[in-house]
Amino acid sequence: MRLRHADGTTVHLGYCTNVHPAEDLPGILAQLDTYAVAVRRRLDADLLGLGLWLAAPVAAALAADPAARRRLRHELTVRGLEVVTLNGFPYAAFQAPVVKGAVYRPDWTTPERLAYTLDLARVLADLLPDDAARGSISTLPLAWRTPWGPDRADTARRRLDALAAGLAAVRLDTGRTVRVGFEPEPGCLVESTGQAATALSGVDPEWLGICLDLAHLACAWEEPVEALARLRDAGLPVVKVQVSAAVEAPDPAGATEALRRFVEPRFLHQTRAAGCAGAADPADPAWAADDLEAALDARLPGAWRVHYHVPLHAPPEEPLRSTVPVLRATLAALYAGPAAGCDHLDVETYTWGVLPEARRPRGDAELAAGIAAELAFARDELGAVGVGVSS
Repeated sequence: MRLRHADGTTVHLGYCTNVHPAEDLPGILAQLDTYAVAVRRRLDADLLGLGLWLAAPVAAALAADPAARRRLRHELTVRGLEVVTLNGFPYAAFQAPVVKGAVYRPDWTTPERLAYTLDLARVLADLLPDDAARGSISTLPLAWRTPWGPDRADTARRRLDALAAGLAAVRLDTGRTVRVGFEPEPGCLVESTGQAATALSGVDPEWLGICLDLAHLACAWEEPVEALARLRDAGLPVVKVQVSAAVEAPDPAGATEALRRFVEPRFLHQTRAAGCAGAADPADPAWAADDLEAALDARLPGAWRVHYHVPLHAPPEEPLRSTVPVLRATLAALYAGPAAGCDHLDVETYTWGVLPEARRPRGDAELAAGIAAELAFARDELGAVGVGVSS
């Protein structure tokens, strides 16, 4: 969907397709027919945005084949779909039975991560609508926090320099600008906006910036206005926002049974107690655990937030709740002022298939209905801060 900010900026709102498992082009087209077209129709929208996820093999194949890119763009157009952003965080197999820490590999110390991201940039340059101001790609925040050291840091910085140069080359070749946003995430080298300001100091802001995932921001117990100011002061633009909400347990001791329903084998659900707010090391085991089951065993003190994306419109049952208030505060900070804070937004609830059984969609139609409800929720929240529907 295309929305309009008061300053005239077109704000693109879509949903991320990493919720679907397809990893080849025929499978991707089939998922568009099964889900994306159904979502668009439910929203009665002429045009629906997608944050497309392309696994590394299909990205490489498309990057090497201009005709295949033209065909994919045509297939999107005839379905009333458009792509201005790609999710380049998972490399492959994101909906495998067990993902956990594999999602952080390969990281930004490797040539594979650089090659994958530049493949995505080449693909996106040809998928962008003619009137889109730019494209964006989200990626992991350098690496999982361990192991790390000066040698790995130097290697990663060289990759980022090569990334910026590669993105400049894409614009020279195509005339289209594509920017990459590093996505702070619990447990990673860059978990908070403070760590982003340090680890990404000196990157070229013309090409590189931040993908702000609102569930991750909440799990770091960051205050949105302060977090955004920290990024501005560091010269790091917000190139993409992932509109998401995490699980919150105000009283974990009284919510153990409810929390255990969210323990599952596919994804990591990093858990942070409120004591991590503003800490030099937000992953300190005094208030942090790398998965929900470990947090339950450790009995972390105070209120918790759990990196478990829950549907925006359907918070978990009491005594749990979602971090939608953080989402609202961030959208207000980004858009209620005189200028739009970011023009690419993606609803990214990739956990529909592992929600507690009673909340899990039963069949394709229920999943499409849930995604449409999330997009309607996000559209209405943006409307509340002055970003209105334009088409």
